[in-house]
Amino acid sequence: MRTASRFVIVIVFLGVVLGGIFGYKFYEFGQMQEMFSQPQPPAIISVTEATTENWQPSIKAVGSVTAINGIEVANEVPGVIESIDFESGDAVQKGDILIRLDAAIDQAALRTRRAEAQLAEQEFKRISDLLPKRAVSQSQYDESKANYDAARARVNEAEAQLSKKVIRAPFDGNLGIRMVDQGEYIATGTPIVEINMLHPIYVDYTLSEKYLPNVDRGYPVTVTVAAAPDRQFKGEVSAINTSVNPETRTVRIRATLDNEDSKLRPGMFASILTGQPRDNEVVTLPRTAISYNTYGNFVFVVEENDEGQLIVNRRSVSTGEVRNQRAAILSGLEAGETVVAKGLLRLRAGERVEIQDEPEQEASE
Repeated sequence: MRTASRFVIVIVFLGVVLGGIFGYKFYEFGQMQEMFSQPQPPAIISVTEATTENWQPSIKAVGSVTAINGIEVANEVPGVIESIDFESGDAVQKGDILIRLDAAIDQAALRTRRAEAQLAEQEFKRISDLLPKRAVSQSQYDESKANYDAARARVNEAEAQLSKKVIRAPFDGNLGIRMVDQGEYIATGTPIVEINMLHPIYVDYTLSEKYLPNVDRGYPVTVTVAAAPDRQFKGEVSAINTSVNPETRTVRIRATLDNEDSKLRPGMFASILTGQPRDNEVVTLPRTAISYNTYGNFVFVVEENDEGQLIVNRRSVSTGEVRNQRAAILSGLEAGETVVAKGLLRLRAGERVEIQDEPEQEASE
């Protein structure tokens, strides 16, 4: 009897405990349902408007910066460097002396040639005076004249040889790093220093043959380089090759650009836009307002629901060229529509929103 009573007591106790736990959980679940049933606060967003701009259509290409004149200065004759008359990085004018080679032997040879020429000249004058008196024959006169002319030619040859011992700048430009040292013996054709004419400067690139009707001399060109990513260099097409490469079916184009501050250097990789002589009206948005993914690009458009509340809806768009951090919208959006400016990943279609500030107007420069 006592055992049965104890069993009943335990059962009642367990029932009370489990009932309390169940009741608490039921109350907690009800509170959670009530909380979830309440409307979520609107997401705070910043917005921008799709605007219409006039963009000049252009053809994209890549190429290389090339100096109008650019060479490695080298010597024509061998010799020992007597003096170096420049510093690495100097700006020089055409004819400025760069280095002098030891010319002692050539100077001695020139003095010998001049002495021989002087003697030949005196002999020629003496025979010339005797010819009218018929004291010498015509053949003697001709021979002395030939000897005199040959002596003068040898003088000119020695002077030319001596001048090659002085290496001068072949054109106006900027020097690179010196590649020879004082007292060094240099063989014929040894590179001495690089010199480049930097202003103006060329950009060479290629275009597919299909673009030939859309390119002509004088068309505007915009160039960007990695060394100055925030700057655009302006120029124009100055030459178009007369033939198309039969292997690649491309044509070589050359543009000329101003480069007064020497920011462009030969060999730089360049991105080129070749402009067209007309403008197109396009709808544009900041790049941050567009979500790019493999399934298509989209934006969140701000609209009003039936209750007059602001919500966002996802809309697919087709994008085109990007300029100054603004992208052209080819389809899917009209000018004047308001879209979310940034933070698209935290939004979902149909979500209520609240605009934090006025629409951002980011007109392209």
